[in-house]
Order: sequence, then C-alpha cells, then structure tokens
Amino acid sequence: MITPWNFPLAMGTRKIGPAIAAGCTMVVKPAGLTPLTMLWLAQALADAGLPDGVLNVLTTTRTGEVMEPIIRDPRLRKLTFTGSTGVGRRLVEQSAEGLLRVSMELGGNAPFLVFDDADLDAAVDGAMLAKMRNIGEACTAANRFIVHESVAPAFGEKLAARMGDLVVGRGTEDGVDVGPLVEEKQRDSVAELVDDAVGKGATVLTGGSAVDGDGWFYRPTVLADVPTDARVRTEEIFGPVAPIITFTDEDEALRIANDTEYGLVAYAFTRDVSRVVRIYEGLETGMVGINQGIVSNPAAPFGGVKASGFGREGGTEGIEEYLETKYVGLAL
Repeated sequence: MITPWNFPLAMGTRKIGPAIAAGCTMVVKPAGLTPLTMLWLAQALADAGLPDGVLNVLTTTRTGEVMEPIIRDPRLRKLTFTGSTGVGRRLVEQSAEGLLRVSMELGGNAPFLVFDDADLDAAVDGAMLAKMRNIGEACTAANRFIVHESVAPAFGEKLAARMGDLVVGRGTEDGVDVGPLVEEKQRDSVAELVDDAVGKGATVLTGGSAVDGDGWFYRPTVLADVPTDARVRTEEIFGPVAPIITFTDEDEALRIANDTEYGLVAYAFTRDVSRVVRIYEGLETGMVGINQGIVSNPAAPFGGVKASGFGREGGTEGIEEYLETKYVGLAL
C-alpha cells in the first residue's frame, strides 16, 4: 500500500480497513512528506488489538529504491497506490512481473459544469467546496470550470468575490481560511500554470500571485477567458486556482469536459432532470456530483477511469479488491 501526502489518514484507512476485514497482512509505505500520521494510525490499531505483523509501516524518502524489490517479491499478491498518474504507470509496469492484483487511484482533471439554468448561488457554494477542499490539493478538486456563456460573467464575479474574501495565513492565526501549499515545489508549480495562462491571454479576476514572505502561500485565484492552449486546462493544478472556460451548448460542454486523459470525477449544476441523465451518462469519469461540490462518501465506491486509474475503494466494492473468487464443483 502506497499512500499520498494530501490525505494521509483517510487514504490509509480506506486501504487498511478492507484489507483487515478480508484477512490480509500488509506493508504500508506512507508519503515522505507525511509519515507521522501513518505511524500514529498504526499505533492506534495496535492499541485496539491488531496483532503484531498484520500492519507493517515502512517509511523512506527513497521510495523507488525501497519499494521496487517489495513489489517484485513473489510473496506479494496485491499493490494499491494513490498518487500521480506518472508514478502509477511505473508501478503498474513493475507489478506485471508478478501478475499482481492492482488498484490505482491516480490524478484528476475534474470538470465543473455550470449550465444556464443552474442556481448560481448554489453553484458558487459547490464550487468553493469542490475547489478549495484541502486548498485544492486533492485529486477530486475541480480543475476546470466550464460555464455557459450566458451566465459566465455573473458566475465569475460571484466566485471571485468569494475567493477574494478568503484570508491566507498560518493556521495558528485567528480568522485564517487558507494555509500554505505543501512545499515550495508545489507553490512554484501553481504559479507557473497561472503565469502561463495569463501570458496567453487569461484575465485574472482575483489573486494571481504568490504571497510574499516565508511559507509556500498562494492567493486564491480565479481566471476568466482561459485560452485553449493554456496548460491550466490540461494539467492538474493542485492549488487554489479556478480557471473559467465558456461553452455554448450541452454537446460542447461535454466535449470540453471529456477532452482530457483523466477521468476521476466531474461536477455539474443544472435544474433540468432530463439533462442530468444525459450529462452523467456522457461524462467519462468514475464519479459524478450533480448539484453538489463533494462526492466522497465512505459508503460509495471511489475511483476513476482512463488515466485516473482503476479499481475502487469504499462501499461494498472496496473489499472486493482484497478478495479472490473461487468456484468449487463438488460431487458426493
């Protein structure tokens, strides 16, 4: 089990829980940026009575060097990974030697569709949840706001007002809404995407720059008039940036939404029930949120399609990832 830094406890429990229920022993390699959370979880499970040797936590900053021999070990039966698509592809290659059971929860490029009949205030509320959960450092974060041209100016104005009102600062300070990104590299990556979009003609409605001083802070940002060749339309942002793209009809909205190698989650706001069916059937994603900005639910299967991976965590489907089907034909 290889877990990410952005939700170190939740990603651990989603993998460990069903594995224990299925009777598996496991090795967990937490992210190098957040190892202490997994060590705490392992201690909590030990205190609760989990036998020694069932859950084994291996911390390292040399992930590839340490994990590849384990992945290639003939005793291993399954590999589960949450993280970037690039790393996931390499892990799948390594797993092929042992024909491992593999589940991959990889990157996302979530579209957030707003149709002309949507409740704009509800859409902005949903946008704040879908974009700013964990400061945008989530694979489920809304990455592209695809808004009908007739309501795009109003939606952009409302979203920019809400984003611009967020207070950026350290979590130890009163009244802070938005903390730092995880590291300097991530802050610089977000800045590059925004600078690229602005350089190609995008309009900054709010934010658009890093915060001066210590810490890896970036201002909540809304971009309008984002051109088709801007990197922010195709790359996962993983930060507090909301690029707005306009469309004219339903077919164009679906085309823009599906114009990505990723397919983890999508969001759509509309009051037309018949359109809801067409939209969720037409979206090439593993999950869809209709008129809501959060789709994660422990009782529901979580996972994507295309370059966002395969396999599911959560729901009744989650334990199936740790089980094998056996057929027995018996004659007495």
